[in-house]
Amino acid sequence: MSAWRTALRIALREARRAKGRTAMVLVLITLPVVGLAFAAVTVDMFDLRPAEKLDRQIGAADARIQWYDRVPLRQNLDGDNWSSEQTPQNGGKVEPFQPTDRDLLDKLPPGSSVLRTSSAWVDMRTATGIGGVEVLGVDAGNPLAKGLVTVLDGRAPKAADEVALSHKALSRLGARLGGTVQDAARTKTFSVVGVIETPSNLGEMMVTPVSPDQASGWLVKTPGPVLWSDVRELNKAGMVVLSRSVLLNPPANPEGVLESPGGGTPGGLQIAAVIGGLGLFEVVLLAGPAFAIGARRRRRELALVSANGGTPAHLRRIVLADGVVLGLAGALLGVALGIAAAFIARPLVEIYVANERAGGYRVYPLALALVAGLALVTGLLAALAPAVAAARQDVVAALTGRRGALRSRRRWVVLGIALIAFGGLLAVGGATTSRAVAIVAGLVFGELGLVLVTPALVGLVASLGRWFPLGPRIALRDTARNRAAAAPAISAVMAAVAACVAIGTFLASDNDRQVEQYRTGLPLGYAAVQIGDRANGVPTVERVSAAAAGSLAVTGVRQIDTIGCPKVDGEEQYCFVRPQLPADLACPFSQSNGPLTDEQQTQALADSRCQAPSFFFGNLPFTTVVGNGDNLATLSHPSEADVRAATQVLAAGGAVVSDPRLVHDGKITLQLGGNNEDGSGNGEKIIKTTEVPGYALRSGLEVGQGLAPEGMQRTYVSPAAAAALGLETVPEGFVIATGRVPDQAAQDKLAASVAELPGGGYATVETGPPTGTPTEALILAAAAILVALGATFVATGLAAADGRRDLSTLAAIGAAPSVRRVLTLSQSGVIAGLGSLLGTVAGLGSGWAILAAFNRQFAGQWPREIGYPFAVPGVVLLLLVSIPVIAMLGTGLLTRARLPIERRAD
Repeated sequence: MSAWRTALRIALREARRAKGRTAMVLVLITLPVVGLAFAAVTVDMFDLRPAEKLDRQIGAADARIQWYDRVPLRQNLDGDNWSSEQTPQNGGKVEPFQPTDRDLLDKLPPGSSVLRTSSAWVDMRTATGIGGVEVLGVDAGNPLAKGLVTVLDGRAPKAADEVALSHKALSRLGARLGGTVQDAARTKTFSVVGVIETPSNLGEMMVTPVSPDQASGWLVKTPGPVLWSDVRELNKAGMVVLSRSVLLNPPANPEGVLESPGGGTPGGLQIAAVIGGLGLFEVVLLAGPAFAIGARRRRRELALVSANGGTPAHLRRIVLADGVVLGLAGALLGVALGIAAAFIARPLVEIYVANERAGGYRVYPLALALVAGLALVTGLLAALAPAVAAARQDVVAALTGRRGALRSRRRWVVLGIALIAFGGLLAVGGATTSRAVAIVAGLVFGELGLVLVTPALVGLVASLGRWFPLGPRIALRDTARNRAAAAPAISAVMAAVAACVAIGTFLASDNDRQVEQYRTGLPLGYAAVQIGDRANGVPTVERVSAAAAGSLAVTGVRQIDTIGCPKVDGEEQYCFVRPQLPADLACPFSQSNGPLTDEQQTQALADSRCQAPSFFFGNLPFTTVVGNGDNLATLSHPSEADVRAATQVLAAGGAVVSDPRLVHDGKITLQLGGNNEDGSGNGEKIIKTTEVPGYALRSGLEVGQGLAPEGMQRTYVSPAAAAALGLETVPEGFVIATGRVPDQAAQDKLAASVAELPGGGYATVETGPPTGTPTEALILAAAAILVALGATFVATGLAAADGRRDLSTLAAIGAAPSVRRVLTLSQSGVIAGLGSLLGTVAGLGSGWAILAAFNRQFAGQWPREIGYPFAVPGVVLLLLVSIPVIAMLGTGLLTRARLPIERRAD
């Protein structure tokens, strides 16, 4: 222990003497610790405790009850999963069921009280037109609503014509406290009596009182806690219950509980292990150059220790003590700064990232202890290689000031190439088998291989120096001669850039996946106007065009017709027309009756008829289009040849689809269907079928989408085919072709204009897939780029400090002051350029491994999920260019032109 005490004293003395280098080392260690501590504290603040979560779900109540039917049911402890224990009576017919407060109180203990709640989306007049707003129905002034909603200003609405709005809703609706707002139809006017906030949603919210016929649930206050036995009694009456007592004190062996679906998958833990393992290794690479350069600057001091009887073990301890001292200092400083940053940034994170209030100001002691331990371990690991190198240095060469090896040893280059190859194979194997340890090991071996070949790459680049001017030529030569200092600095930049590229690769791949999963129902920017009530009139194309001209860049308007269903007692019944898939091509598996078993999923994945991947439509208007083909070009954008062929088939009384499996021998079988006769609305029956000429589009928006679920596919039917099924043709709406995608204000204005047309109706706009990058991801990417730039500047600064003696030599031989600036600028360019190049390679490899691990989770799932494609983001080129340029400009601006003059010891 005495040897370690001496080593720690030397480390503390050296840290005080070399304040600049100490500060740089602390920056490299502290930056990742600040980020990790910030993330840990922020996550803990927003990870709601059970009591906090309940306050936002049920306010100050003892339970929340939803009463759906009189049929007994079973539920899980949370009340978010339930199933009926028996089928409804009366032949499956569903009778209207609207329990009252009195009905509920009769089922509760005497002395109980209830508060009605509801939730919905309504269309309101906004500042620019019409838009949807989320509505929470509750008496916000009732004590039971405390925690569910908070009145910030004014008072809670009491009457049916009063509302309270959130700040964002006030802005969207163009309202103010004391003013009024209107519904979309202008049939109701509401007074704004309060400004509210719902902690679980800081977006556009409106709070109103609840009428008895609008209630979708109740908040319940009982004389005693609602136990699991009470929940089961209420289940027998058809109620679903979320109980505070059950959630806070769950029963050990609850009787009759419905098991909830499994939570997270092991794959999620494996991905977290991959990211965490890579993060640790990147931090080691970031801090490593500081200790390597520090040990190099202390070569003479360490050589004197060795000359005076110090053993290699003593030298290792001295350098490792640097890691202990600076790692501990970085841990304490980083944790403190991370906590402070999380507390300061909390309001901004609530509003712009989470869109909800945090649970409270608190830290995550266990996570922070692990982060601090990580910093200490990082310091030791980063100092390990320099410690070993210091113990093996040539004492005579160090005392005389001679440089170390000027060439890269071939065996290290060969070992580095072997590690790159081995690491790549290991990462590929780990990704394909979902083994986190193999993935992390492969990527670590690969990056270590890049570190080992870095000196050889430095020498290779330095050989190009003869083609450059004096400053860059000296920088390249000096970088090659000082490989012991340059290689770790380049590795630090490589680690930071690798993190940026890996994050960028994942974000770009996730964006591409969203695009692949999304199916457009109309050409981008086009609007669909659907008629609300044909009995009140149908607008003309000219009126629709005039209504849309004020908000959209209209290039054309087309009317869309559809089938008119049969009428019973003067009321049009529900019906549908769809093409029939041949039985031998239909997938025999379906999730309509619940999830498939593991065996069924395996069979479905092996069945060639069940290979269509899952996708979603953001908006699909006009699923059954009746016409002669004049709307094809507007709705689907097929090729001219497709339009001609489809028009001919429709003229012959046929139908047009987008899936070739539906066409057999040039024919399509159309089915006319409707609801079951029992009136339950459950299930369907086929009323009539007819075979007509058919054609499958080869181009257009809908091609390649596969056979979509019922109601999510578009069929073009000729008037003759509709008549063959006994159906008439009626107008359904209009398609508005536009020159650009409208913004939200234009969409609100369009909705307001359409509401004024005969027949009312509503408008939807095809805005494309949700390609916007999440705010959290943007913050993460920005933080990674800042760390990369910070690492670049610090590594460059350390390398420049190591080359101070060379600058003194230049001053001694009469070099101009500007030479120092050009030389330092060139050195930073070499370090940042090579580091960016190697970091890009490492980052792309890391990104691929993470994506492969994600995709592996989808294996064995049916319906098939669209996996993450490997996308090279634009940030790669940006980093390759911007980081070296920014590093050179920053170094050039901050470097003093005056050359240093200092006494030479040798």
